[in-house]
Amino acid sequence: MTITAALWSFALVVGLLTLTPGLDTALILRTAALGRRRRAWGVVLGIQTGTLLWGTLTSLGVTVLLTASHLAYETLRWAGAAYLLWMGARMLWDTWHRAPGGDGPTTAQLLSDRNGLYGGWRQGTLTNLLNPKVGVFYVAVLPQFIPPTAPHFATGVLLTCVHIVLGLVWSTVLIAFAQALRGWLQRPSAQNLLDRITGTVIAGFGLRLAIGD
Repeated sequence: MTITAALWSFALVVGLLTLTPGLDTALILRTAALGRRRRAWGVVLGIQTGTLLWGTLTSLGVTVLLTASHLAYETLRWAGAAYLLWMGARMLWDTWHRAPGGDGPTTAQLLSDRNGLYGGWRQGTLTNLLNPKVGVFYVAVLPQFIPPTAPHFATGVLLTCVHIVLGLVWSTVLIAFAQALRGWLQRPSAQNLLDRITGTVIAGFGLRLAIGD
């Protein structure tokens, strides 16, 4: 397999993965739909930072320890599950404790000091890095697309960058879509519905991670 063929093949695999609705999609849509464009881009950049770290560590061979060590995997799995369950529960709690008319504090309002680019970046990075399944995916898939004669580290990082570019393009589409519906989604009833759906999705991912599904 040539490097060109590897790039196109890997792009197809991760492209399909990127288009599949999941935790990242839910976080980006929810943040952008509430009109917090800077934080939404922070989430996107955080997710891609996590992707770059996973890809780099895999190219260095470090993430093999994650699959080889049961303790390392379990520690990361439980930390990720706790974080996602907390995030989802917090969103659901806010929807049930807002004042009538939507004047009660939302999660974003309570975290207003961290509601910019950095706050979103931190959330996206933590969400990605605390998901051991992302690391396992890279350990299992990335080496298969590195040609035997190609430099392992450089090619691994190059393939990871392909994944990042596709993620950025798809995130741009998601944010534009959410912004187009912002007027309707910023109504109190719509915000409650959005947070309940997103909170349930995030908590569901946390629960799946906890039970090892």
